[in-house]
Amino acid sequence: MSHLPARRILLQQATALTLGATLLAGAGVAGAARPHGLPAAYGAMVQQPATLPRSAEFDLGPALARARAEGKRLYVYLSADDCAYCRRYEAFLAANHEALKSHFSPYLLVDLRSSLRVPVRELRFKTPTLGSLPYAEFQKAIGDERARQLVYPSVWLLDAQGQPLMQMPAGAGTFETVPEQIEVLQLVQ
Repeated sequence: MSHLPARRILLQQATALTLGATLLAGAGVAGAARPHGLPAAYGAMVQQPATLPRSAEFDLGPALARARAEGKRLYVYLSADDCAYCRRYEAFLAANHEALKSHFSPYLLVDLRSSLRVPVRELRFKTPTLGSLPYAEFQKAIGDERARQLVYPSVWLLDAQGQPLMQMPAGAGTFETVPEQIEVLQLVQ
């Protein structure tokens, strides 16, 4: 019987630690906001337009210049703050950081943060060579063969000149395992 109070104290401490870790991870209390965007551990360049939620223009020029200077490719990730599939992919990346981090090293990650409330006609991409183009025209200009329909999340693997390295799948469930994500990063088609 003398062990009962000690066990209760240990159980309370373990519960408090678990609850604290859950809250820090952003997944805890109902209504608590979950973090939006690629996990910080990946060191992505973040772009969040000031014009949300009416419109969004993402200037890829600084990322392309940095990629050229660093001799890297671009991993461009388009998400929406109110996209459940985006949060699922971001949680996958966070949970598998140790297994994936080294595979992302040839890439400069670019985290484009949009909103589902932005109409597709108001979503634009800008590069030094293409200027500012609506989403569908941008895809066409870089030779992206995917359907022109806007899908969140979307990923483009680009060289330092802004040209696609491979055709990418889009939408939920695209990269659900570590081996699938590594194949994409290694440009396996």
